[in-house]
Amino acid sequence: MNSSVSNQKFRCVCDILDRYEHKSSALIPILQAIQEVYGYLPEDIMTYISTALKISPSRIYGVATFFTHFTLTPKGLHVIKICDGTACHVNRSGEILEAVMKHLNLSDKKRTTDDGIFTLETVACLGACGLAPVIVVDEKAHGQMTPDTAVALIEAIRESDREQEATA
Repeated sequence: MNSSVSNQKFRCVCDILDRYEHKSSALIPILQAIQEVYGYLPEDIMTYISTALKISPSRIYGVATFFTHFTLTPKGLHVIKICDGTACHVNRSGEILEAVMKHLNLSDKKRTTDDGIFTLETVACLGACGLAPVIVVDEKAHGQMTPDTAVALIEAIRESDREQEATA
């Protein structure tokens, strides 16, 4: 990240803290807003928040790791969520997960592709059981998926990204 983008993001952090009047009671919405800016919660920014709000770094880390909404690692440009709720699991979402992991060269410990394009997550339920098995990519649900259609969806996203780059 170049320094001008980095400075701009840090100014956003300062604006967020000002908007919440540096109140430690607003820690969760502050972290949410900061995660929107960065896409995750960088360690150095959490340390800065600790100083700015006069609360311990361990409290901030505790909140950030307690709530599954927060992430401490950068996510890819496209986030793929594979449902493993009961309806999806019974309809073989595990096979979809395996196919996507293999296709993207991911593992249980490595969930973002080397190029930073895709991050793979599993979720307990997406609330779309009638479409099981379901995948959500960038907040758009895709139902009645199979391992083959999931891989095809990923490749369609890659192709769309390439086309957008070519016209930019």
